[in-house]
Parts: sequence; structure tokens; C-alpha cells
Amino acid sequence: MLLRTLLLLLIVPTVARAQRDATLEAFERLEELLEMRQGDGQLDPKAVLPTILVSATPRYEASAGWFGTRALQVLVRAFGTDGVRLCEACMTLRTEVTGSGLVQSSGPIGLDEVVRLDDLYRGEGERARSGVWLDETQSGLAIRIVDLRNGRVIFAQVVDPNLRSYTGTARSFRLAAEVERRARGESISHAFFDAAVYPGQHISLEWADQWGDTNANLAGFVFSAFDPVAGLGGSYHRVLEWQHITVGGQVIVSLPTAVANGIADADID
Repeated sequence: MLLRTLLLLLIVPTVARAQRDATLEAFERLEELLEMRQGDGQLDPKAVLPTILVSATPRYEASAGWFGTRALQVLVRAFGTDGVRLCEACMTLRTEVTGSGLVQSSGPIGLDEVVRLDDLYRGEGERARSGVWLDETQSGLAIRIVDLRNGRVIFAQVVDPNLRSYTGTARSFRLAAEVERRARGESISHAFFDAAVYPGQHISLEWADQWGDTNANLAGFVFSAFDPVAGLGGSYHRVLEWQHITVGGQVIVSLPTAVANGIADADID
């Protein structure tokens, strides 16, 4: 029992430190993503700014003391000091006088309440166009930027230090597009380059279309040089299900040889 307790005392600080490092690195990736999305037009300043930080929720107790400040720091760097506001009232117990009583509410806040609080505290500043919800996750951060006028989600992303979730999402979309293309039976063009030194030196270029109900067929034409001197022909390959191996062949006619044979036959005649 004593040994187990000592092991826990050694492991817990290490895990907490690793989680803190992962969150800090995720903040760095988030800042880079926000800058890139502004550069490519996905986060249009006219639609996003000014923005208001509605919620910054840490997952771990060790992050509670600095998570909100770090979130503001990243947003200010990405959008500028004039483009970011903080709604502290959105993150605490809210009290509202209604008629002859008081209403206290806590928990998730609605868009109408965010707009009301922004109107109450923004002074002469421009009304906020969007709100930011930022949560710490087990592997990094989760961010949502929502249009306060109509609830449209402008940007949503799970961010980890290595952007595994980001690249995984992009890979999933590419896979879905490929599966749909295959289901439609649409062809896709390929270009192959082949060079050999032994036993016969040659360089060949092959253009082929992938087609069929399951896109398991590859057919096209081939141009070869050196051996033969100049050759032209066709090719066909079949893609097998096992390891996606292609089995097929090429038929190439040597153009100089064909011409020479034709001349020789003419002379004989």
C-alpha cells in the first residue's frame, strides 16, 4: 500500500505537467490557425469583429488560474486589442430584476443573453458581431465562434498540439469524396513514369484512366524510348482487393522496327 501511494505521488504531478504543456502548445496552434483562417478569408473581420469571449472553461483544476488569461492573450494577438471584448458576467451567476422579483441563472448562456449583456456594458463601442466559446479538452482545446445575430457557426475546431484532429478531419473528408467518386464509377486519370537500366535500358511514360463500377480497371497508352528506340502501345491493369495490387501488362510496338519491316516487305514485293 505504501509503495502504491508513493507511485501515485510521483505519477500525478507528471501527468498534470504533461496536460498543462499540451494545453499551452494547443494555444500556440490555435493562434496560428486563427491567423491562417483570417488570411484565407474564412474568418472575415467584417463578419467576426468585434468579438466577445463568452466562455473560457478549463478542464483541470491546475489550469483554472491561467486558462482565461491565456485565451484572451491568444485572441488579442489574432484579432487585435480593438477587436476583442471579455464578458465576465457571462461566466458567473447572473442576476436580473424582473417585475417585483430577482431571477438568478447560471450555466450555459444563450445568444440573446450575450447580446443583452454586451449592450449593457459595451458603452459607446460597436455591438459585438460574434461570440467565442473556448474549452480545454483532454488533448488540447475546442473552440467555437458563433455569429451573435443569427446563431451561424463561423468557425469550430478541435485543436491539439500536433493538429491530429485537424488533419484527421481533412483526411476523412478526402476519403468521403473518394468513396463517392468510386460509387459513381467516375474515372480518374493517372500518369506513370518508368525507368530501367537492366536487362534493357528504357524510359517509358504511361497515361491511364481508372474506371469501372468499382474503379478496379486501369487502361491507357504507353510511350517508350531507348529500347526500343521509340515505341508506342497500350496497357491494361486490374486492381486486386488484396493489398490493392495491380496485375496487368503492356503491348508496345517499336516504331522504327515497324517502319523498317514495312520498307523491307515493300522491297521484296
